[in-house]
Amino acid sequence: MRITAEIEVWPLQAEFRIARGTKREAAVVVAIVERDGIIGRGECTPYARYGEAPEATRDAIRAVPVAALAGVNARATLQSLLPPGAARNALDCALWDLAAKQNAKPVHVLAGLPPPQALLTAYTISLDRAEVMADRAAAVPDYPLLKLKLGGDGDPERLALVRAARPDARLLADANEAWRPDMLDGHFAAAAAAGVEVVEQPLPAAADGALADRRWPVIVCADESAHASAGLEQLTDRYGAVNIKLDKTGGLTEALAMASTARELGLKIMAGCMVATSLSMAPALLIGQGADWVDLDGPLLLARDRAPGLDYAGAQISPAAAALWG
Repeated sequence: MRITAEIEVWPLQAEFRIARGTKREAAVVVAIVERDGIIGRGECTPYARYGEAPEATRDAIRAVPVAALAGVNARATLQSLLPPGAARNALDCALWDLAAKQNAKPVHVLAGLPPPQALLTAYTISLDRAEVMADRAAAVPDYPLLKLKLGGDGDPERLALVRAARPDARLLADANEAWRPDMLDGHFAAAAAAGVEVVEQPLPAAADGALADRRWPVIVCADESAHASAGLEQLTDRYGAVNIKLDKTGGLTEALAMASTARELGLKIMAGCMVATSLSMAPALLIGQGADWVDLDGPLLLARDRAPGLDYAGAQISPAAAALWG
């Protein structure tokens, strides 16, 4: 067996802005696991919010001892070798891809899941002035589910103007930890008035106790506060949903376990992603099959996607072909 990892940089169509900053390109790390001439691939997006960087992520993958992953329980062993995060995600997904190709069976069969179906993904409107976000929402009439990146001050106006521009659209909102406790009542009221279905991570993860034991008018979804199954039960007093991203869970293996735990706890599920190529989205589509909301539009934000990539017909994503992953 051989393990390699490389950094790739993919330009974006336009600047992508959230409350924490702006990006113009997506830096991803691709892990390749090769055995007997068969190759498995996985992709991750290191995220500075979690202390990750592309070079360190690449090096962490390269440093995994090959012998430790040579057995039949390679994915289980990996869970103890690396913590949840981007590096483990790329390797875990590469091992799933390798197993699918070795066994000539798709990953959903190996995982005991039903055949995947096409999914409706949200399309993200990045943070900007209210009128700019409204114009962008109006310019994508073929996307019936929009995710609005919010920034704290000015969010009620953003929500109202986008709703006026797209009265037909379903709306999701993502504050990326930008709200303050004193904003909660007014901002949630504005979200409810705009018909928003769910608000992601309104408060910083370290301060989300202010959400506890309140009945908010919109479902609140944990993102930065929830990384894996461990600790999920302790969040149920403040969140009604959880965003499951493979780059947080450390791969499909833990993401499937986290989805199961979330359902047992009565939490709704969003299948989410970082900005990345179709190679990142392909395994996440399996989480999307049972999700209440799917937000896997990363490749739509790129200037170009890898080939072969996923088939996006507007907001509809078809299951991945084996030539891409799984």
